Amino acid sequence: MSREDIMRRLELLRVEHRDLDTAIAALVDSGGGDQMQIARLKKRKLRLRDEIAQLEDELVPDIIA
Repeated sequence: MSREDIMRRLELLRVEHRDLDTAIAALVDSGGGDQMQIARLKKRKLRLRDEIAQLEDELVPDIIA
């Protein structure tokens, strides 16, 4: 995957991560949110965070000490 592809993918993942954050907050604030649905959204958000971290690591070159 090229650097540009990684950057595009990162942006998409960050947008989805923010959207999930907003959706989770809305469900919690409404008080009517299904706890299973909230848990699934939180798990998805964690998976996105992990993928974002992995892609960010690919952008940083290895430093040979």
